Amino acid sequence: MTEIVNVEQAEAWDGPDGEFWAAHQARFDATISPHHAQLMAAAAIAPGERVLDIGCGNGLTSRDAARAAGDQGEVLGVDLSGPMLALAAQLAKDEGLGNVRFEQGDAQVYPFPEEAFDVVMSRFGVMFFADPVAAFVNVASAVRPGGRLVMAVWGAVPDNEWITALLDAVALGRDLPKPPPGAPGPFSMADQNHTRGVLTGAGFTDVAFTRSEHAAHFGSDADDAFGFVSQLNVLQALMADLDEPAKAKGLDNLRATVAAHETPDGVIFRSASWVMTARKP
Repeated sequence: MTEIVNVEQAEAWDGPDGEFWAAHQARFDATISPHHAQLMAAAAIAPGERVLDIGCGNGLTSRDAARAAGDQGEVLGVDLSGPMLALAAQLAKDEGLGNVRFEQGDAQVYPFPEEAFDVVMSRFGVMFFADPVAAFVNVASAVRPGGRLVMAVWGAVPDNEWITALLDAVALGRDLPKPPPGAPGPFSMADQNHTRGVLTGAGFTDVAFTRSEHAAHFGSDADDAFGFVSQLNVLQALMADLDEPAKAKGLDNLRATVAAHETPDGVIFRSASWVMTARKP
C-alpha cells in the first residue's frame, strides 16, 4: 500500500467496514443499482478511454467501465479497502476482464501518473477524504486537459429515508451524534455550494449537478431486509452502549420499521443522490 493520510477511514475500510461490504457485495450493488445506472450513463465512457475509479470498493463501477472502454481502453480502481479490492480483482478475473486493475491506496496522496486518464469517476467513494480540496487537486493531476470528472454522492440526509428511518428506529429518544460540518462521511458532499467550492478550488470547471432519486431495495421481504440492516456497522455502533433491554427495544423498532416499508416488490426506502460532472480545463 502507498502512503496513507486518511488514517481513520483506512482503519475502518481496510477492517470491519470493508469486510462487511465485501461479504454483502451483491446486496449493496443491488440496493443502489438505479443510482449506478444513472452514473454510468453520465460517464458515457467511450471505447479506448482510460478511466480512473476513485473509491472503487467491490469494483462494479470499474468493471462496467472496463466493458465500455473495451480492449483498447484501461481502468484503474483505487480504494483503501483490502477486502473489497481482493473481491473486485476476483470478480474482474471471473468476468474475463483483462483491461482493469486495482490498487490499494489513499486517493488524497496516491502517486497517480500525470494527465494519464480521460475520465475520473466515483460511485459513493469520494465523501470520506480528510482534506477534500487536497484530494481533488491530486485527482485532477491525473486527468488530461479536457478530461472529465463524473461522480455519484449522497444527497441531503432528510432526502434519504434509508438512513433517517433506520437511525430513528434505534435512537430510543437519544440525540444521536452528528458529524461536524465538512467531516468525512456519507453526506459530506450533499451541499451543492460546498461541493462546487471543493471542485473549483481543485481546478475543475463546468461543475454540474443532476438529481438522482430512486427506490433503494433492501431485501425481498421484511425478514430478509431485517437480517441485513440489523448487521449494518453504523447501527451496531449506535446500539453498542445500550443495555440488553434497550438493545432489544431498538431491534424491535428496527424490525417494525423494515416491515412498514415492505411492498410487493420488496423492502423499499427512498433515496436521493447527486450525479455530478465537471471538466479539467
